[in-house]
Amino acid sequence: MCGIVGEIKVHPDARVDASLIERMCTAIVHRGPDDQGVKIDGGVGLGMRRLSIIDLSGGHQPMTNEDGSITVVFNGEIYNFQALRSELEARGHRFRSNADTEVIVHLYEEHGDACVDKLRGMFAFAVWDARRRRLLLARDRLGVKPLYYYQDRDRLLFGSEIKSILQDPSVPRTVDPAGLDQMLSYGYFVAPTTCFEGIHELPLASTLTYLDGHTEVKRYWDLAFHAAENYDEIAARERLLTLVREATRMRMISDVPLGALLSGGIDSALIVSLMSEASEAPVKTFSIGFDAPGYSELPLARQVAERYRTEHHEFVVKPDVAGIIPMLIRHHDAPFYDSSAIPTYYVCKLAREHVTVALSGDGGDELFAGYRLYAADKAAGYYQCVPRWIRNGVLGPLARCIPETSGFVNKGRVIREFLGGADLDYRARHARWTAKAKPETRHLLYKAPALVDRLDGASNGHLADLFDRQPHATVLNQMLYVDINTELTSDILVKVDRMSMASSLEVRSPLLDHHVHEFAATLPDAAKLNRWTKKYMLKRLAADRLPPDLLKKPKQGFSIPLDRWLREDLADCVRDVLLDRTTRDRGYFHQPQVEHMLTSHMNGPVGYGRELWTLLTVELWHRMYIDTFEPVTISG
Repeated sequence: MCGIVGEIKVHPDARVDASLIERMCTAIVHRGPDDQGVKIDGGVGLGMRRLSIIDLSGGHQPMTNEDGSITVVFNGEIYNFQALRSELEARGHRFRSNADTEVIVHLYEEHGDACVDKLRGMFAFAVWDARRRRLLLARDRLGVKPLYYYQDRDRLLFGSEIKSILQDPSVPRTVDPAGLDQMLSYGYFVAPTTCFEGIHELPLASTLTYLDGHTEVKRYWDLAFHAAENYDEIAARERLLTLVREATRMRMISDVPLGALLSGGIDSALIVSLMSEASEAPVKTFSIGFDAPGYSELPLARQVAERYRTEHHEFVVKPDVAGIIPMLIRHHDAPFYDSSAIPTYYVCKLAREHVTVALSGDGGDELFAGYRLYAADKAAGYYQCVPRWIRNGVLGPLARCIPETSGFVNKGRVIREFLGGADLDYRARHARWTAKAKPETRHLLYKAPALVDRLDGASNGHLADLFDRQPHATVLNQMLYVDINTELTSDILVKVDRMSMASSLEVRSPLLDHHVHEFAATLPDAAKLNRWTKKYMLKRLAADRLPPDLLKKPKQGFSIPLDRWLREDLADCVRDVLLDRTTRDRGYFHQPQVEHMLTSHMNGPVGYGRELWTLLTVELWHRMYIDTFEPVTISG
């Protein structure tokens, strides 16, 4: 695991400033504390920071081919590198290390840009072809590893994190209103958009080529949802187990200590069971919880640890929330919606005290319909059969009488959100239900003209495009495809990458293996949402492996008591920031609406926790990155 950076000048006689590449590397030292490598060749500068996992002594980067004409810097892990190496050696290629990085060099020599098709893993890499003066950037199929770039008429800059690119003071630090609207609307940025104008994210499963000042982005892989003929549940279950077992064992290859992040959910528990099956020594497992009723899954995680006799470590978090937010923003380089970054940070920090690599269960919900909204969409079909006069005249008024609650499931809010989208067609319904700030809230909130212009539905465009890519898939599979390409890659995987790298921990998820995804795409709806049972196939797979309590428990996720924190621990912070003159003078939002949201949340009855949290991170990010940017440092 590493962080990579680089600058490519258009003019062959131009020279890269070596000190810039050094600063770019230093800015992401947390991604690779073990080693640094820099190569400057006239108008080309490449750099990397390395977290040593495979071939600890021989994996130094940048790496080149035999004559030095091909150079690579690489972030990630190639799980099938040994098989690829054997094939390449049979074709006459000679290796100087045992690292997976060197495989990319020789694969590029053999296959050019199509080298990505051979790779099984998580990766972001850059290949400089000196003979052609051509750069290739590539990102893995599910977008596990990040990659950003900035281009002007003279050069292209790239980096694993935006803060690397910002080490060049000539790069503008200007807010992109489209990105800001995306974050407020959906809680993520839609690649290639970021929160900075001119700085782009390379989308998942894509390559970028840069030649003579021109860039071209291509997508090289996609899921194709189609139900296999002659479906047999038992055979499918055995095939899935084989694929997940293989993916787990491949991700256990490491020359450093390895463990697992264990929540109280099915996905991570299943991975721990497969790791224990494949390991001669007890698996090291790590869990955290909160001292708030309903927000701790430690007892369930403990049951799994006891069943598989793992070397279990757990920690009850009592975080200084206000104190940790600046650090979280600096690692995201952006505002962020997903407050579960807080527990993710703490569990990764706990794991890093014992291991360098940890496996996780990320990806199962998007593959096998693990979220409530998939069942809700099915329920909406039945709801629409109810006469309209009953829906509008009886159920609607009743729903408005249900009070909001402070527990893990806010039943009043859930029911009202269901009714707010149940009458819509499934595309519009999915857009509304996945929106973090609803359209009516944004209409009242937005003040800046550049944001008001986004209220015509521009933020929904990417969802419509994704639905259109799967015209022959079932409604459920269309929704899963949309969420894999949005929530998974742009929210969940961003959170896991930034929070694990904050502690220099590498996290690997077997359920993100593209072979597992391709197989899941051939399964019928009933293998995912069977009547009202979510993640049906995974639950059947885990039935004889996991404690019954865990299988029966409703999905909780990696949640925090955010509404309570905003009313108590963060109350002074959120008021001070959102009511401050500096915040008001930006002119982004109507101050009366901000004050209304604060008052309603603090005093009831309506909660605005997720909206207030996002607004808080927007303002703090603006102060840290737009008003004043401190090069290199990421301290809170």
